Amino acid sequence: MFDKGFKNEEVVIRHERIGLGESKLIKIPVDRLATGTLIEIPVYVFNGDELGPTVLLQGGLHGDETNSIELVRRMLIDKRYKIHKGCVIVLPLLNVFGFLDLTRNMHGKDVNRSFPGSKSGSLASRIAHYLMKELIKNVDFAIDYHTGGAQRNNFPQIRYTPQDQRGFELAKIFNAPLMFGSKLIPKSFRNECYKNNIPVIVYEGGESLRLDEHSIQEGIKGTLRVLRHFEMIAHVPEIESQHESIHLNKRKWVRAKVAGLFSAKVANGSPIKKGEILGSIMDTYGETNYKVKSPINGYVIAKNNFPIINMGDALFHVGEL
Repeated sequence: MFDKGFKNEEVVIRHERIGLGESKLIKIPVDRLATGTLIEIPVYVFNGDELGPTVLLQGGLHGDETNSIELVRRMLIDKRYKIHKGCVIVLPLLNVFGFLDLTRNMHGKDVNRSFPGSKSGSLASRIAHYLMKELIKNVDFAIDYHTGGAQRNNFPQIRYTPQDQRGFELAKIFNAPLMFGSKLIPKSFRNECYKNNIPVIVYEGGESLRLDEHSIQEGIKGTLRVLRHFEMIAHVPEIESQHESIHLNKRKWVRAKVAGLFSAKVANGSPIKKGEILGSIMDTYGETNYKVKSPINGYVIAKNNFPIINMGDALFHVGEL
């Protein structure tokens, strides 16, 4: 799948050198709080004994997406990164300031809309610049972990760049319950990597500021399937999957046509039929009850968990085969 030479004979990050068979924790200073407290980003590097692909596993690009942080952290504490071949660069939490503020952004700016960044720009822009100049130069491909936002829970899913065949193949190897192509967003991490010929797949699972054990486990298993495919780790029996990803081709949001209190009737990830009642919206006094119906035959990709709904709010993200 990869027709170029692998890069892990010696990995260099901020003048730190990690050779074959070596592992190292590198703490990158990024800024200080107003109190003078230094904020650092920890980067773990696990370099195997043999040449192989270098993969970046990145959590917390958005600071409130705690599920992505826990997923990467869980694999660290469970010692899942026993790399025999190739190299794994692990970034559990990129957006430290957003994490501290319980927000998606970094000082009011979205890091994932700040690429390729600038060494003299905003903090978000500087983080983006560092990521591309210091880490990505070592990487053959990346897995970027995310969650839904604004009380929207994403069923475990992999998103890939449609015009990138290598990304598509990685998505199939990951084998999340759902997978689909997703267009590139200007100034995003995936877009910038695509311009640099580095495939990135995006794992989405759960919602912001909450932990979802099902999404965490699906993300861990998918990641281990990728590492095992490239013979980077030993065989792990529990990662075997009995089912292939459901590949969705078309997607749309089902939005509220009235305001009120929303109650979902279908589970996230469940198959749905056109015209099926997905939920209901009632006014606060119980005088009206609006039925929310599915516009397609397909699957629920995400659902809104917030009960107070305004007209036009997104309720369900649905996709069809």
